[in-house]
Amino acid sequence: MTDTTQPMEGAPLIAPSTVDHPLFDAVVEGCRSVYDPEIPVNIYDLGLIYTISISEENDVLIIMTLTAPGCPVAGDMPGWIVDAVEPMEGVKTVDVQLTWDPPWGMEMMSDEARLELGFM
Repeated sequence: MTDTTQPMEGAPLIAPSTVDHPLFDAVVEGCRSVYDPEIPVNIYDLGLIYTISISEENDVLIIMTLTAPGCPVAGDMPGWIVDAVEPMEGVKTVDVQLTWDPPWGMEMMSDEARLELGFM
């Protein structure tokens, strides 16, 4: 017997964000100020930000991915997000975590990003 836990059917692949927190919109705008240097679109509209979780104490957890595991800025981009979000009034701490599950795909881009990149 194996001891691997299978995800429950219907369980989300991406954890939900804390959209009702008063800081949520500001954190999103902070993420929108960070651009992938190879693509002229911000990382939020590219769909690289999977989850923005904000605690009652205003600790921010951002779970993100990259367009590819071999992305040359993989080691730098989480720090760029911290630099964009941490100085915001009310934010206590920022933790950015990378994930590769689920893998990023072009369908994760916003309509604005698709339009900017000529996919619409």
